[in-house]
Amino acid sequence: TRSDAIVVLTGGSNRLRVGLDLLSQNRADKLFVSGVYRGIDVSELLEVFQRAPEELSCCITLGYDAVDTVGNAAETAAWMRENEFTSLRIVTANYHLPRGLMEFRRAMPDITFIPHPVFPQNVHLDSWWRWPGTARLIAGEYNKYMASKLFGRLLSKPYRSGAARHSIVLSPGNK
Repeated sequence: TRSDAIVVLTGGSNRLRVGLDLLSQNRADKLFVSGVYRGIDVSELLEVFQRAPEELSCCITLGYDAVDTVGNAAETAAWMRENEFTSLRIVTANYHLPRGLMEFRRAMPDITFIPHPVFPQNVHLDSWWRWPGTARLIAGEYNKYMASKLFGRLLSKPYRSGAARHSIVLSPGNK
């Protein structure tokens, strides 16, 4: 399925390669890479992945502000609004996709999302409990997912104290 844009969430192996492949296959007009280290530019990324700059550099934007999934969603939402896109393919690891989609839906409720999981070779989901690294990863991701779900519920429901109702309001300084 084609979308207006593709977002790659940095932090995992093979995600960027998959995002570049999707862009090359004309699955979207633009690619946004969220959570890139400052100082890295598009030409460097294309060189690392052995892509011709003249083919793809026009269509790639790098985001440098995100440091976590909530930041990825916020950074991408601003970019989506700026470009007036309405559909987005999310490229991230298969174990990260449920939480990523939750955060992205919270940040962009009117956008159509197309999940695109990447399956890292070093993550062993079959018999995950036998692989200490995978077990830690899955347990950590589960805890983050549950915290995100709880946080989302707290944000979406008014707080009741007697007859008064109060909403939870977070400013950028409250994390």
